Amino acid sequence: MLKIMDSLFSRFPSLGRFQFLRIFFMWYSLYAFAVRLALVGRSWPQIGHSSLTVVGIFLVGLLYDLVNAVYFAIPLVLYLMVMPHRFFVSRWHRLVLYPLVFALTYGLIFSALAEWLFWEEFGVRFNFIAVDYLIYTHEVIGNIRESYPVPLLLSMVGVAAALIFFVIRPRLEAAMASVRQQGPQASMVVVRLGAGAAFLFVSVLLFFTVDGTLLGRAFDNRYEKELAENGIYQLFSAFRNNSLDYATFYKNMDEKVAFTGLRALLTSKNSRYVDDNPANIERVLSSAATEKRHNVVLIMVESLSAEYLGSFGNTAGLTPSLDALAKDGLLFNRLYATGNRTVRGMEAVTLSVPPTPGQSIVKRPNNANMFSLGFVFRDKGYDTRFFYGGFGYFDNMNAFFGGNGFDVTDRGDLSAEEISFANIWGVCDEDILGRALREFDQSASRKKPFFGYVMTTSNHRPFTYPEGKIDIPPKTGRTGGVKYTDYAIGKFIGAARHHSWFDNTIFIVVADHCAGSAGRQELPVHSYHIPLIFYGPGIIKPGVNSTLASQVDLGPTLFGLLKWQYHSKFFGKDILASDFTPRAFIGNYQRLGYLEGGYLTILNERQGMAQYQVVEETMQDAVLVPVAEKKELSEKAICSYQGASLLYQRGLDHWSGEERRPRISQAAGTGKKGIGMDFRHAL
Repeated sequence: MLKIMDSLFSRFPSLGRFQFLRIFFMWYSLYAFAVRLALVGRSWPQIGHSSLTVVGIFLVGLLYDLVNAVYFAIPLVLYLMVMPHRFFVSRWHRLVLYPLVFALTYGLIFSALAEWLFWEEFGVRFNFIAVDYLIYTHEVIGNIRESYPVPLLLSMVGVAAALIFFVIRPRLEAAMASVRQQGPQASMVVVRLGAGAAFLFVSVLLFFTVDGTLLGRAFDNRYEKELAENGIYQLFSAFRNNSLDYATFYKNMDEKVAFTGLRALLTSKNSRYVDDNPANIERVLSSAATEKRHNVVLIMVESLSAEYLGSFGNTAGLTPSLDALAKDGLLFNRLYATGNRTVRGMEAVTLSVPPTPGQSIVKRPNNANMFSLGFVFRDKGYDTRFFYGGFGYFDNMNAFFGGNGFDVTDRGDLSAEEISFANIWGVCDEDILGRALREFDQSASRKKPFFGYVMTTSNHRPFTYPEGKIDIPPKTGRTGGVKYTDYAIGKFIGAARHHSWFDNTIFIVVADHCAGSAGRQELPVHSYHIPLIFYGPGIIKPGVNSTLASQVDLGPTLFGLLKWQYHSKFFGKDILASDFTPRAFIGNYQRLGYLEGGYLTILNERQGMAQYQVVEETMQDAVLVPVAEKKELSEKAICSYQGASLLYQRGLDHWSGEERRPRISQAAGTGKKGIGMDFRHAL
């Protein structure tokens, strides 16, 4: 690109004012190289060290840096096209040009700092998470202020920008002098517009021809792929790909075949589909036993990777309360989160659906009145409440839970007396759990069974919490956040023991996602491994279940323990049932994974597919070896994700209402509507 520009300037002197583009491209390329070099140094243990790999990271990275520079330069090109020559060569031009150059320099240095901090937190360049952060500026800016010495960092950015500006300034002066020497003919309107139009044509051409597929082919290691990317390019790409239509971007099969296969996957020995419509997955789940009306308290813990619990081998003593619950309750030690964001965990548990591409359903339009845990519990006569320690407008929580069968209590509903401590994300976990305890008492006083869903916030940067509660000082890091949340849950369970409803209550603890999502692979399996604990003295038999399962299975497993007869449109199934097929859904905004039998199938947004054998997995890493395609696993993955996407798009996963349902009295398995269907025959 730079050689082409040099050639143009030498052959066409009238393009002189456009040499400012050359200065910009040189400066931006050096900036992007420095950022990549710093991140490569930070991630050196996670990448291959061959010269081919390292050079490849920088060469592919340079390509995306230059493409992004073209997009970034569009405002500058427009400026150079329209600015009259008389003003362009005047001294007043400096009053416009220099502040703009300094602002751009400051913005790039700030972006470099932000990329470093983002990489420290997530192990990736800017992505959908960064997009969310730009939307929820109050929480994010507050989090940054509480986590980092912002005035000092901004001052350092300013000093660095000033130093770089003074290095660039002589080049700007030389370019200005060159334009003056060439005279007005060098800035003829026709020439300016022609040169600018040519550049804009190149930018449009790049927009339609360059995407991220080259990265997918060039690197197998996820860290290497991320390092070769351009953070700013990825940020705008995330905006562009916020919503991904499954039919357009992913492998498809005939819709009728996909729905038929999906129904076969969802069939169980105690289920009966309500009709023969292939696109209707509503079925009746029956039980010969008497239904139980236990209260249920579900605590979803922020960023609780399995690796932090002593029950999974951690020796740091961070989770004594959770380990005690696991010992005296039922621990599911092979459960996987569906995604790497809180809204994905909420979506999976509340709606029992796999992670469809793009944004979580929690944040999409038309996400009210869906088939949810809230409506199933409410249909059984329960009080249903969702508790969040922060402000529930964040991630659209209030609208989502309020529209799907829950009464919502968030930070705005707590009085000053109820708040002992708060940071930008919300009140401390003790406070929101204390409020939940009081509302459960209200339900019990009215002799109403209740389902309470509590979302914690304390295990999140800046990791601040009340002093003196645990032996790790606040703002120390993740370990303190984990231990304080464990303390708060232990305190809540201890207090609940003294309430009349305790002996009739099932307590469930599950994570929304892991603390980190980084890894060598596109979908690092170990970064989705989370704990799930069912605890209820006299109700839940203690033990350990090692069945591979997914967050989507939580609700159906609970209803199986309660021996409920209910209608279901859930993708999840009862983990404890004898005919449960061990499998898990894992994904991010673009990659969709299906894990079964030690093999991981990944669908990507270019209608591609890859399969791997999980030959080794620890709490800190997983080894995936590419294998030849196993057709049955591919079909299961496509049926699941294509079916989930179609159901949402067509509103077929909504709560249908009692008046439209057949009676449950008919025993399951008496008809021939999908019972016992072999998945292979369905396809």
